[in-house]
Amino acid sequence: MKIVVLDGYTLNPGDLTWTGLEGMGKCIVYDRTPVDDEKEIIKRIGDAEAVYTNKTPLSRTIFEACGNIRFVGVLATGYNVVDVQAAKEKGIPVCNIPSYGTAAVGQFAIGLLLEICHHIGHHDQAVRQGRWSDNPDWCFWDFPLIELDGKTMGIIGYGRIGQATGRIAQAMGMNVLAYDTYHNDTLVNRQCRYVDDLDELFRESDVIALHCPLFDETMGVINKNNIAKMKDGVIILNNSRGPLIVEEDLREALDSGKVGAAGLDVVSTEPIRPDNPLLGARNCIITPHISWAPRESRQRLMDFAVGNLKAFLDGKIINCVNQ
Repeated sequence: MKIVVLDGYTLNPGDLTWTGLEGMGKCIVYDRTPVDDEKEIIKRIGDAEAVYTNKTPLSRTIFEACGNIRFVGVLATGYNVVDVQAAKEKGIPVCNIPSYGTAAVGQFAIGLLLEICHHIGHHDQAVRQGRWSDNPDWCFWDFPLIELDGKTMGIIGYGRIGQATGRIAQAMGMNVLAYDTYHNDTLVNRQCRYVDDLDELFRESDVIALHCPLFDETMGVINKNNIAKMKDGVIILNNSRGPLIVEEDLREALDSGKVGAAGLDVVSTEPIRPDNPLLGARNCIITPHISWAPRESRQRLMDFAVGNLKAFLDGKIINCVNQ
């Protein structure tokens, strides 16, 4: 079997191995493939039977041109880069990685929150710049510092990752309001309950964390109208999907102080555009979509990717999104 990985660098910049795929056939790995050049994508796929992609789009045109494809593996959970209907029409399973970074993403959400509360990076730099050595007092801080114990975190999307974030929040003494279409009553306790009304979550939360998929009903859920329902000084966290936030509205709310701070690991267009309005917003932390990227998380992703192809070759298709 010929296997082509179109954009393997972000998964494996050199600290992992492709041995699992190499053991199933001739494996060609490209670090990157131009996402807007269908001719080059077609050329690189060639007569491959198994194709892996992370962000390189696989359109109907590509499926028509590359008639040997029997299997598509997505090196991520989201699969919107693949025309899954075109693949289905040709009998090609598209298999994703449904849950590999739960712990890492939940941990990162809390990391964003703690940085907002304590500005650890800023104060480390201040010390290294000599400001503590020159300070007349035994300590100093440049921002209001926030204690989380007793505060309320509203989590929109209480699946695996939302629950991981919620467990850490509760361990720090926070109360959790969970919003999700599915309620797991075993998770309800004195610190955690479900709400059926987003307005209640907006009204009661000191911190709002987004852990929901990007659907029509969640697109732009953080917008001017909903921000107006929130507490003054609310903290907003997003390491799920960038388009969940109307960025111009969040910028306005940050600059006015209605939103106290935001911690974002995702934006509407990635890589971020130089004219993104949030780059100039006050009290806004932006990181380059790295919640998923600890080595442990990427190793799990690699293991799932190998397992998906192995199952296909054994006649047992798993994690298929277009059956």
